[in-house]
Amino acid sequence: MSTSSSAVFAHSFPRAGRLRVPEAVHLASGKVREVYALDDDRLQLVASDRISTFDVILPTPIPDKGRVLTGMSAFWFARTRELVPNHLLELGDDGRTTICRRLEMLPVELVVRGYLSGSGWVDYQASGSVCGHALPSGLLESERLPEPIVTPATKAEEGHDLNITEVEAARLCGANAYAAAREAAIALYIFASEHAESHGIILADTKFEFGTDRDGIVTLADEALTPDSSRFWPADTYAPGGPQPSFDKQYVRDFCLSTGWDRTYPGPDVPVDVVAGTRGRYIDAFERLTEIPFERYLSDPKVVM
Repeated sequence: MSTSSSAVFAHSFPRAGRLRVPEAVHLASGKVREVYALDDDRLQLVASDRISTFDVILPTPIPDKGRVLTGMSAFWFARTRELVPNHLLELGDDGRTTICRRLEMLPVELVVRGYLSGSGWVDYQASGSVCGHALPSGLLESERLPEPIVTPATKAEEGHDLNITEVEAARLCGANAYAAAREAAIALYIFASEHAESHGIILADTKFEFGTDRDGIVTLADEALTPDSSRFWPADTYAPGGPQPSFDKQYVRDFCLSTGWDRTYPGPDVPVDVVAGTRGRYIDAFERLTEIPFERYLSDPKVVM
């Protein structure tokens, strides 16, 4: 990391938000979040401004990205509690810190796809199916699927996540836990895609993570329906047959690939205009979907609840 990037990173990501307490113990650093243990029942998560593409953390942060992810997740958590319980207990005054329930995490991520894009499109071109789901022939890139499908993936500590079939996912998670998580993921996708569509945005696909609480109840965790975990497209320009403009980090992915980068560490430095463009896309998605000005969220994060 260059000196200038380090300085920006330090400025844009304080080590913890206002909810941090002296006894918090640092447990882990994820691609985006720092994880602290508060006690046997609670974790503190602090969302940084780090951005990763192809599972590589880039050397340049995106200012306020962590706040966008935290605010949008809290917005969705507050509105989907009746569909599935979630881990959120408290939202910090800094807009990037949350206190959450500890869970036993399922060893897979559940990606719900309503449109044929990304790795799903690559798989379909090669085999006519996506993670074991046979699809009709002749579909176009970015075309809407007949119905949403669930494509699980293993969680990689390092490197790329690996797409697997639902049969394999059920074996890893246990049949009952996977069935409950799958049902919740579909319900969440349908709810969120209808909300997004009413706000001029297509939710092409999204990733969910689940865990179980002490009573074995499947519970939504990590983040939900953010530009990091979802593929958001503007509805007014949607045209199947190729890639779509997006509100997510595809803008950064496209820049990185344009440099000839081989998708291995270290990633390329991101220029100022791409940083600004990415930040603008994240904030645009936040404001469209929540109907809350981002500046208002910065002054009072609990407005999303």
